[in-house]
Amino acid sequence: MRRVLFPGSFDPFTNGHLDVVRRASKLFDEVVIGVGTNKMKKYLFSPEEKIRLIEASTADLPNVSVREMTGLTADYMKEIAADTLVRGLRNETDYLYERDIAEMNHYLGTVETVFLMARPEHQNISSSILKEVVSFGADVHDLVPAPVAAALIEKVQGK
Repeated sequence: MRRVLFPGSFDPFTNGHLDVVRRASKLFDEVVIGVGTNKMKKYLFSPEEKIRLIEASTADLPNVSVREMTGLTADYMKEIAADTLVRGLRNETDYLYERDIAEMNHYLGTVETVFLMARPEHQNISSSILKEVVSFGADVHDLVPAPVAAALIEKVQGK
């Protein structure tokens, strides 16, 4: 059985993330979405909220599960018996950043990383930009799954 880990902070989970998950679910027997915390970032949603929103967004994918991830990615992969990571790339900046992380993960745990290019319609979606435009009342329903859109609007705009 081929299990892949899709790690991230997912604050919030976007249609770009969902597209990577859907595509990975066709390539691997099981996709584990690992909701991690980067201690250098400030988050809008708690890990529990993110997990609930991602589960609602991926409910139609039977081979996808969502779990909180702690510690080093390479260590977590051993814990869940996964030897492959999947990451989405929007542009060359993402590639340069992800390439270095992939090399470190390989060094730490013989982890293979598979990169999936973002579809053109998802290349401009960034979690930080989403949070900013929602704060000004922009409609982001086409950029995030429906459960995420509702939670994002409620959290940022208080509606």
